Amino acid sequence: MRRSRAAVVHGALVVVSAAMLVPFYWVLKTSLTGENIFQYPPALLPRAIHPFYYVDVWYGIPFVRYLTNSVIVSAIAVASNLVCNALAAYALTLRFRGQRAVILVLLSCMLIPFQATIIPAYLITKELHLLNSHLGLALPLCSTIVCIFVFKASFDAVPRSLIDAARIDGLPEWRIIRHVMLPLSTSAVATTVILSFVWSWNSFLWPLIVVRDPQRQTLPLGLSTFLSYMENTTGALYAFCIMVLVPGMMLFLLEQRRFIEGLTSGATKG
Repeated sequence: MRRSRAAVVHGALVVVSAAMLVPFYWVLKTSLTGENIFQYPPALLPRAIHPFYYVDVWYGIPFVRYLTNSVIVSAIAVASNLVCNALAAYALTLRFRGQRAVILVLLSCMLIPFQATIIPAYLITKELHLLNSHLGLALPLCSTIVCIFVFKASFDAVPRSLIDAARIDGLPEWRIIRHVMLPLSTSAVATTVILSFVWSWNSFLWPLIVVRDPQRQTLPLGLSTFLSYMENTTGALYAFCIMVLVPGMMLFLLEQRRFIEGLTSGATKG
């Protein structure tokens, strides 16, 4: 009975997974063939595969410049998230007066959409003279509340005896975070890296507002202006999309086990 039920569940999961992969397969096939996506009946298998559209994207537009800017911005966002969120999460694991109020405020801030904070964020960035800069592009993503609580859930699972022993040995708090908390929270680190990378890599609205210099445009901005560069846009546009998606997919596939552990850490606590 259990085996038959497990077989049904796994069969349903395979069907759902295959259905979710169909759009990605369609984009990949079109990028390699340039076939008309509106033809009926649709061709399930590619007829002739060629990399021409990828070559057009690579050489037809400043793709390398867009890619370099996105990599720099994402690297800044990932590094700052690891530092800022780990420090904030460690502070929340300590007992102090008003701790619940601070947590409540942070949870309440998660209800505020980013669009509501664009104007003050833009004014702050302007006053700091960070417009048209990589740091200005990464500034709103330097710390995220979701990742703070991911770190906090992982830090709460660390035995307090290890922290007390480190303090008895004379380690300062920052070294406790560096040498005790983070090595025991690899799943939270992987989750923060993936989330911050994806959010910064796919960010479009904020770069659209703060960037005026074409030399500082990222891949989402390059994608938005892509149609003005290409004549035959269907295959080339899908090739551009695949080239943008690959880094995030590779990062997730490499760290998916730790990513899932980081999101579910603390879910079964107590």
